Amino acid sequence: MDVLRKDSVITLNIDLPIWDRVFTIAPMVVIGTKENDGYDLAPKHMATPLGFGNYFGFVCTPRHGTYHNVKANKQFSVSFPKPEQIVSTSLSASPRKTKLSKSHSIVEALPTFKATLIDAPLIKDAYFFLECELFKVIEGFDDYSIITGTIKAAHVHKDYLKVSEKDEQEQLHKNPLLAYIATGRFAKISDTYSFPFPKDFKR
Repeated sequence: MDVLRKDSVITLNIDLPIWDRVFTIAPMVVIGTKENDGYDLAPKHMATPLGFGNYFGFVCTPRHGTYHNVKANKQFSVSFPKPEQIVSTSLSASPRKTKLSKSHSIVEALPTFKATLIDAPLIKDAYFFLECELFKVIEGFDDYSIITGTIKAAHVHKDYLKVSEKDEQEQLHKNPLLAYIATGRFAKISDTYSFPFPKDFKR
């Protein structure tokens, strides 16, 4: 086995966070929660399905209202925005004003609708929606935590539903996905290719 080639690879100092030193790709979702007498929306890119069952999780911190909202109300929604919704997705990250709640200053100005089973908002015109009940909060990643939920309802825009008679490459070309390029960039994904799985591969 060859050794790491130092002429083309740089070893990073892990005494500091490494994630600002390299490009990585991630989904971009908006988490919706109930907050006091209003609601909160927050974009997240450290978000993922958990296993192949109906579980979903995202990274959050006690410094954010989303963390406390989920712990208090035991539920959250997830909206997967389309690329053309990048501005409204960004606006959902706007900070609270001291004399005006985020719900009144930001959330009410964004196009939303209420989830069907939980008391939380969803982003209108997104392509995929999850309604989640809190499963557990995993603490201890410095001052960050993983919030996990059991999916109680899921909804998908008809153009994004996977069906066997549709060509997936053509379907995604017509209906692109939004991706977050950490840190601070985004991409519209419309060109995709079949993954070359080994013969007899099983997950």
